[in-house]
Amino acid sequence: MALGPVLEQIAAMTVKIQQYDRTIKRLTETEYPETQALLQVYGVGQLTALTYVLTLGSKERFKRSRDVGCYLGLRPRRSQSGDRDPQLGITKAGNIYLRSLLVECANHVLGPRGRDSTLRQWSLHLASRGGKQSHNRAIVAVARKLAVLLHRIWITQEPYIPFYAVAS
Repeated sequence: MALGPVLEQIAAMTVKIQQYDRTIKRLTETEYPETQALLQVYGVGQLTALTYVLTLGSKERFKRSRDVGCYLGLRPRRSQSGDRDPQLGITKAGNIYLRSLLVECANHVLGPRGRDSTLRQWSLHLASRGGKQSHNRAIVAVARKLAVLLHRIWITQEPYIPFYAVAS
């Protein structure tokens, strides 16, 4: 008896979430077709692709794809003084929501069910280099690479090749 209203509320929220998912899917297919090229990358879903395109606004906004990682705050901070160059955290500038979505995508790529690709192999190698925070740094590095890769795919509209070095 006591759980009845809670279960009804959960069911109503589930229906609402499914409606939002359908709306996002419709937006990516009809109003923003350029997101379809971004969905080829394993780990990137419709919400991430749509948020990426809407946040950046225009693919011509950046001269180089590498600048997108800096724009989103996925670049390590610098504090050089003399011979010292300590490893610091990321700048966390830019859109917090898109940055967190890219980090979630990176977690998916690095996760136990992640598909094998050049990006995954590189990130696993980076994570295995040791140290307490190596896995977290690898996740942020993959998020930064994903931001750059998505911009490049958006500009060129070329198909994504998971093993790029092998294919060329």
